[in-house]
Amino acid sequence: MSTPVLRQHAEQQFAEEIEALKKVDQRQRPTNWQLSPWAVVTYLMGGKLDSGFTVSPKYIGNRRLMEIAVATVATDRALLLFGVPGTAKSWVSEHMSAAICGDSTLLVQGTAGTNEELIRYGWNYAELLAHGPSEKAIVASPLMQAMRLGKIARIEELTRIPADVQDSLITVLSEKTLPIPELGSEVQATRGFSVIATANNRDKGVNELSSALKRRFNTVILPVPSSEEEEISIVVKRVSELGRALELPAEPPALKEVARIVRIFRELRNGQTEDGKSKLKSPSSTLSTAEAISVINNGMALAGHFGDGVLSASDMAAGMIGAVIKDPVQDQVVWTEYLETIVKERSDWKDLYRAFREQL
Repeated sequence: MSTPVLRQHAEQQFAEEIEALKKVDQRQRPTNWQLSPWAVVTYLMGGKLDSGFTVSPKYIGNRRLMEIAVATVATDRALLLFGVPGTAKSWVSEHMSAAICGDSTLLVQGTAGTNEELIRYGWNYAELLAHGPSEKAIVASPLMQAMRLGKIARIEELTRIPADVQDSLITVLSEKTLPIPELGSEVQATRGFSVIATANNRDKGVNELSSALKRRFNTVILPVPSSEEEEISIVVKRVSELGRALELPAEPPALKEVARIVRIFRELRNGQTEDGKSKLKSPSSTLSTAEAISVINNGMALAGHFGDGVLSASDMAAGMIGAVIKDPVQDQVVWTEYLETIVKERSDWKDLYRAFREQL
């Protein structure tokens, strides 16, 4: 009996959709791709197939951006997905890899502690001491495995990785080879290999990419949702999916509740009310779409486990304040001002105002 996992990989969760696309996909596929570029974009954006099967959208936004991203990977260029936190960069990266090669797990998570071994290769030191440098002693990184198999390697938060470690990618991206000086050999990339990296603009300047490395990426900037309606649809979709996956014992939130949370996030993020009539101070927090989803899921957990199963203003209040107030001094002032000048004055937001004030 298999143990249920908390979160399936994209290629597992959406295996039925990928198989349905394979059956109808008659277009040219690049070497080692399981779907054509057209089918990959259809998988990302969703749509109804000729067979009658409906593919769910994974990315809600500009289709042209996804076409540019997929076309980049179909060439010999690496792809850099760039944007503010919470704009679905990692989500797009995972689903592109799942659709293209059926494997989204060849992942390097960038942190300040990421070293060159995690990018290139490491060593099995017991084998190394016993027999010296050999192919058997090498511990392949996800990047090396992707090169050998002709798959996609994902690098998350590229600008969190120290600059000297980042530059170890240059030879791989330009020459499509990974030298192994200890063995006097190299790993040559199999056709189908590519790299999809992500970076967010909040980390700009932390470990800035060198100009040499930047030239080896095609950059696609993923924007925040352009309209309130678009952001609401994203939040509703993801909240519903996560609620089912986590088996939260609460009803899906009413559209009105989602719309109110999204509006608060947008107004504080943009520094003005949605109608443009009032200017606002913005907090230091990012207030991304992903955080709005988290706030509502947290509220659903509270409602399901400690309430009547129906999401209320009080269920959302604690999560909302935690998302907004990262700096306890500066952000507290911004949030209090927003409550007293905007939330309090909206006649249909009285319950939200009371819930937020109780949490302060």
